[in-house]
Amino acid sequence: MLNLSNCQNVTHTGLSSLINGTEQLQQIILAYGSSVSPKLPKVTSDLVKCLNAYSKLQSIKLDGCTVTWSGIKAMASLHSPVKELSLSKCLGLTDDGLSFLVQSHKDLRKLDITCCRKITYTSIDIITNSCTSLTSLRMESCSLVPKEAFVLIGARCSFLEELDATDNEIDDEGLKSISRCSKLSILKLGICSNISDEGLAKVGSSCSMLKEVDLYRSVAISDAGIAAIGDGCPALEMINIAYNDKITDNSLVSLSKCRMLKALEIRGCLGVSSIGLLAIAVGCKQLTVLDIKKCFNINDNGMLPLAQFSQNLKQINLSYCSVTDVGLVALASISRLQNMTILHLAGLTPNGLAAALLACRALTKVKLHASFRPLLPQSILGYMEAHGCVFHWRDKAFQVRLTEGNGSQGMEAALWKEQQ
Repeated sequence: MLNLSNCQNVTHTGLSSLINGTEQLQQIILAYGSSVSPKLPKVTSDLVKCLNAYSKLQSIKLDGCTVTWSGIKAMASLHSPVKELSLSKCLGLTDDGLSFLVQSHKDLRKLDITCCRKITYTSIDIITNSCTSLTSLRMESCSLVPKEAFVLIGARCSFLEELDATDNEIDDEGLKSISRCSKLSILKLGICSNISDEGLAKVGSSCSMLKEVDLYRSVAISDAGIAAIGDGCPALEMINIAYNDKITDNSLVSLSKCRMLKALEIRGCLGVSSIGLLAIAVGCKQLTVLDIKKCFNINDNGMLPLAQFSQNLKQINLSYCSVTDVGLVALASISRLQNMTILHLAGLTPNGLAAALLACRALTKVKLHASFRPLLPQSILGYMEAHGCVFHWRDKAFQVRLTEGNGSQGMEAALWKEQQ
């Protein structure tokens, strides 16, 4: 494997010299990061021709590069059995270029076209028709791809194991089609406003091998859709349902059936409380990562069961919750806890924070509000840092959002008053 990421000044001349004689080359990464770089290199025919002699080359990553038509033609002519192609954020990539390329590499298993904003239905039609053995398709923010294209993915790519459709036009019909992919283990549907419980229910009942589901800000999803995932996906290890206002404790009760759950993000879900968190703590003892930021109705009553049952917890974000010294000190009994973010806890005092920090033996990273820095004994900070803990001090202003008729309005107002 050769990784030349962010080496903007390397041309085909240097690349050719570098890989000369490396007969075992299987993967090359020429990713250049920022698409606004003034030195953004072009994938030309000269660059690609350097790779012609490498018969074992299977993976080519060109993220963030400008792709020329000559480069596309040269890649299409490669004799190596390319199985993975990453073209994320590639400027200049159009339907014509992508279609020409995938028709020449029909054995592709992994394709990344994230943020390729010029491709349309045409590309998805040809990709799914040519590369029927795809196991991974990442296509976040392909804004010109219409909802009808997602039906093709489920109809033609039955071996699919990973689909990232974040920030796309996919709807319930697309989800129903994708549910045919019974081997699906990773499904990312964040910021997909056209999907609802109806489509998600079909996925839950048909894709029992799902391990990772992302529904971040997919605002039409409610408890019914999450219940289908909880009932039908026992292997689930990670789920993100952040900032969905229809989610309540019932969703957490449903997810508590997923005994293998390791990461849960419910940030900004105003309808959840300590009652739902209790169900997660009791049912999901493998939980290692928990984000409950801005879950204003979670308080110390949610921390106590975590302390009792979630002994595998390594990372937690408590910011803006209603946790006090009592809850934080209880969490400190979790022997594997390594990473805590505890910004803007109205009920937290310097003494309670100090006690919790000293009790957490495994801490390696703590994110705190800068106002606590002069209030904590320097001896404690020095002791923690000497034992490998890094403090990140933030001076971020308290954020408040008061919504007419919101049941948590009083809680947010109270937090705001405490912080002032």
